Amino acid sequence: MSRLLRTFLLLALLIPAVAKADHVIVCGGPALRKWEDLRVPADRHDRWWANFVRASTLRMVEIRKAYGGNAPIVWIVHRPGYQSRSSEDGKPYTTWISDLARKRNVTLKWFDSSGSFISAMNSRPRGSIQTFDYFGHSNKYCFMFDYGNEIMAASTSWLHEDDLSRIKRSIFAKNAYCKSWGCHTAESMSKVWKRKLGVPLEGAHGPTDYRVVGKGEMPKVQGRWGR
Repeated sequence: MSRLLRTFLLLALLIPAVAKADHVIVCGGPALRKWEDLRVPADRHDRWWANFVRASTLRMVEIRKAYGGNAPIVWIVHRPGYQSRSSEDGKPYTTWISDLARKRNVTLKWFDSSGSFISAMNSRPRGSIQTFDYFGHSNKYCFMFDYGNEIMAASTSWLHEDDLSRIKRSIFAKNAYCKSWGCHTAESMSKVWKRKLGVPLEGAHGPTDYRVVGKGEMPKVQGRWGR
C-alpha cells in the first residue's frame, strides 16, 4: 500500500470522529414565585425566569469562540419547569427558548424527568461529547432539574449521583471537559462522576451565584471551583 493511500485512509477514519464531536449544555428549570415569595429574602431563588437560559447562551458564545463558529451544540432543557413558570408569569417561555435555539443554530432537546434526560444523553454518538455544562439547581449529591417549582423548597425531578451508572461512559470523548455550574457539586458528585463516567466534572465548593448573568457574566462561586 502506498504512503499516499495510507494517509487517505487515515484521514477518512479521522474525519467522522471530528464531525460527530458535540457540546452538550443542560438547562434546569426555574422556581415559581408563589413559593419563593413565602421564603425569607436571603433564601429566595430565580426572581428572573431566565437565569439558567441566559447562562446557557453565554456558554454557547464561549464554545463557538473556542471551537469554531459551527461547533455543534446540543441544548437539553427541562421543559416542565418553564411551562409552569410560563403559566405563572403569562409569558411564552418555551416558545422563546425554541426561538433562541433556532437563532443560535443549536439542537434543542426537551426532557421532563431523569429517565428522559438519561435517554437524551445516551442517544449521543460514542465518544462525541467534547464539553458538558450543567446550569441549574443542585446540591452536593444531585442535579435538581426543578426546585421550588411543584413543591416549595423541594425538587421533584433530579439526577442523583447514584444514577450516574445509567449514563453510558462511552459517549464522552477521552479528554471531555465537564462542568456543573450548580451549587456544591464538587463536594461529592464530582468524585462519583469521575469514577463512574471516566472523565472529571468541575464543580463548586459552596453555592453559586447567577445574579451576574444578566450583566453578561458567567455564574460565580461563593467558595471555589474544584473536582
